[in-house]
Amino acid sequence: MTEELHIVGGGMAGSEAAWQAAHMGVRVVIHEMRPEVGTFAHQTGLLGEMVCSNSFRSDDDEQNAVGLLHWEMRAADGLIMRTADRHRLPAGGALAVDRDPFAQSVTDALMAHPNVRVEYGEITELPREGQWIIATGPLTSSALGQAIAAETGAEALAFFDAIAPIVYFDSIDMSKAWMQSRYDKGETEEERTAYLNCPMDRDQYEAFIDALLGADKTEFHEGETANYFDGCLPIEVMAERGRETLRFGPMKPVGLTNPHAPDVKPHAVVQLRRDNKLGTLYNIVGFQTKMKYGAQADVFKSIPGLEDARFARLGGIHRNTFLNSPTVLDARMRLRARPNIRFAGQITGVEGYVESAAMGLLAGRLAASEMLGQSLDTPPACTATGALITHITGGAEAKTFQPMNVNFGLFPPVEGLRGGRRGRKDRYKAYTDRAKAAWQTWLQGAVLDAA
Repeated sequence: MTEELHIVGGGMAGSEAAWQAAHMGVRVVIHEMRPEVGTFAHQTGLLGEMVCSNSFRSDDDEQNAVGLLHWEMRAADGLIMRTADRHRLPAGGALAVDRDPFAQSVTDALMAHPNVRVEYGEITELPREGQWIIATGPLTSSALGQAIAAETGAEALAFFDAIAPIVYFDSIDMSKAWMQSRYDKGETEEERTAYLNCPMDRDQYEAFIDALLGADKTEFHEGETANYFDGCLPIEVMAERGRETLRFGPMKPVGLTNPHAPDVKPHAVVQLRRDNKLGTLYNIVGFQTKMKYGAQADVFKSIPGLEDARFARLGGIHRNTFLNSPTVLDARMRLRARPNIRFAGQITGVEGYVESAAMGLLAGRLAASEMLGQSLDTPPACTATGALITHITGGAEAKTFQPMNVNFGLFPPVEGLRGGRRGRKDRYKAYTDRAKAAWQTWLQGAVLDAA
């Protein structure tokens, strides 16, 4: 009987790591501090809980790097993608899910696996014995964070992450709002009407920007610096960068026609996306915020259609910690100072649900193969998963290391393709074709080795 693999954290990365290792025949213990010890963002004690958006972003596996990552995880029998597909909601070309049933299904699947057990309670130190994966995510507890910082010999890096508010659908004025996906994208009527749109004219937009800039905001503690991740900027920070920034970002009015006034082009549009299967909850897309609660209600109720909005959750901001992985992790995701410990998920410096789960998938397989006395190489850098692990364990510049979503800029170039915008479609297709072939070869080798 093999020793147990201990995984700290039951989020996207920890859940996927447990699933992969358990399927390889390794006994797994998931250590989850919730619900005994809560966090700012979590609402439940469920495994795989989504704490911000309910979207896994684009599902296009031919033209989008995150869509390719979806494809790779499905091919590897990933728990997160399997469960996401089961609880999918209409969201145009994106993969959005009904968050609570999703987390419940992830929890049920792991609880039912004969090789998995869950222990509740906080881990506060880095263990010196046994095989461990630390997948505590961006909200790593203070005690464990201090232990990690002490072991690595440097302070943990940090940036601030924000979450968007969620609105009750029945409080939205549909005489002003309408349902439509941008450019009517989607194969079904449900997908083509996956987003709820609130239009603004120029005066309303300018007043909204003024309200954002003047609203009371969360103050940081002395000595803290707000190093935001660009993919999750608070809307008021975007507004501070220029009054037109939001019109070219989450409030862009393109690809939409207001059926209440089809001849009037909106100056800006606020979009909301369904947050649960019942369609009773909608989150405001791209509206992460650091405004205080009272200010949020006032500002968001100035949006046409949301004058009487009731909020199931207001937005917020929290500290998000991660390792300087190029310095402290080896190529197999092990802590150089303690090779019995691997790290996975957002704490390694990847950003996003899918990227976190993918690093959990890889860490789980690498740890299990080592425990079983087998040899498993990391995936080729031309795959989405391989591009991420290459980036965080040595491809990135350590001095300027920041959290990163998967993107084609992390992939080795495909030779012989023409550049420019006109050649982008062919180039991205070449990236994904090459990646899929390499990923399938890697998976086949892993399966043969496991056998």
